[in-house]
Amino acid sequence: MFPPPPPIPFSKDTGSAFYKMAIDVMNTGNSLDSTKKWIANFWDCNSFKLHVEGHAMFATKAMTPAGHWMEVIGTISKNNHADFYKTASAYTGASIGIYDAFFCCWYTKYKTDVIRPETYINRYIDQSWMSYLQTPPFPEYNSAHSTISAAAATVLAEIYNNNTAFRDSSERNWGWPDRTFKSTDEAALEVSMSRFYGGIHYRKSVTSAYDQGKKIGELVMSKLTGDTSKINVVFK
Repeated sequence: MFPPPPPIPFSKDTGSAFYKMAIDVMNTGNSLDSTKKWIANFWDCNSFKLHVEGHAMFATKAMTPAGHWMEVIGTISKNNHADFYKTASAYTGASIGIYDAFFCCWYTKYKTDVIRPETYINRYIDQSWMSYLQTPPFPEYNSAHSTISAAAATVLAEIYNNNTAFRDSSERNWGWPDRTFKSTDEAALEVSMSRFYGGIHYRKSVTSAYDQGKKIGELVMSKLTGDTSKINVVFK
């Protein structure tokens, strides 16, 4: 277990840290430019998005967050002309990291049970406000996308070098243009901010989740390579 810092204590007080954290989400959501909307949509990976149009209610499906990173692994492996063994190592290491990251993140979610920004804002600030991305129906703290992305990116950085640039074309089937990155870590950081831009996570939740994911990725690589020199984690 890699415990993130405790969440900011809940408060309805307009001078509280929690209230200011919600205002930060609302103000950011109200001023999104085209690039930030692109980033939010590119990494949304909502595998079951609900739509309501008049009397009709239906869902659309897209790539999952883990599936997105599997395609990134394939792209980077192909770009590097990796042999079978290196490619298999990348898929295996990243998959283990993502698997463990989901466990750690969801344990935190249900242990802390933090209210989502949209719910808080609607109750205490602006009843009509909506997040740019559809708010998921489970606790907020911390961000699963951020945790698994940092874990996968850390594994890939060890295998392929963190400065490995790549062009991500994973979202073409859903109408979103490709994005380019100088490193896997740059991509993981963008994933984290995409959830904040989308209005479904507070800023603290994505940054702490990113840190948690990196620790998970480092542990995975230490187990796979036997090198524990870079590991500095806390277990509970």
